[in-house]
Amino acid sequence: MTDQIPFGTDDFAENPEPRCPSVLILDVSGSMGGARIAELNAGLQVYRDELAADSLAAKRVEVAVLTFGGAVELANDFCTASSFVAPTLTARGDTPMGAAINQALDLLAARKQLYKTNGIAFYRPWIFLITDGGPTDEWQTAAQRVREGESKKSFSFFAVGVQEARMDVLTQIASREPLRLDGLRFRDLFQWLSNSQQSVSKSTPGDEVPLTNPAAPGGWAAV
Repeated sequence: MTDQIPFGTDDFAENPEPRCPSVLILDVSGSMGGARIAELNAGLQVYRDELAADSLAAKRVEVAVLTFGGAVELANDFCTASSFVAPTLTARGDTPMGAAINQALDLLAARKQLYKTNGIAFYRPWIFLITDGGPTDEWQTAAQRVREGESKKSFSFFAVGVQEARMDVLTQIASREPLRLDGLRFRDLFQWLSNSQQSVSKSTPGDEVPLTNPAAPGGWAAV
């Protein structure tokens, strides 16, 4: 009798599927309190449920969550989508966005090295920043690292501004144009993110996968 290998195991020997690493950098500063943090939490649950329901994405997409609100915290270290449990976030403190981006880049670099060490192929990583404010710390170093990484195609960096977000700063951080969330449509945002990563997980690493434009009429974003 052969032991059944569970889907989505994080052990590279048991699950040698190529990985699509995804880092969520989420603003949980004081201004995110109330409906904003409630909708963000609901969106994370949608993201988790949609990815876990796709048998291939569940094995290939890996998720890490970093939050910044008073301090930078690793709310969820890298794990496959099938093992991901959406954290329940609470709002507090100021907005150390620069430190959060730097920590995300370091976390991602370490994960990529782990893939290489274990002979695991991987797709271009995704980094997804969501904020409703502007950085209260030094952010220019992080912006330079993001732009250098994008130019080398080391990752794809997306920035999303919520309501009063400093879009002028996000424009200086991200190479691609930042998107402004339509109202509090976090669930639609995370549905799009899940759908996009499901499409990527069905491709071959290195392939270009066209994404649905979230700023199209009816979409969750505007540029």
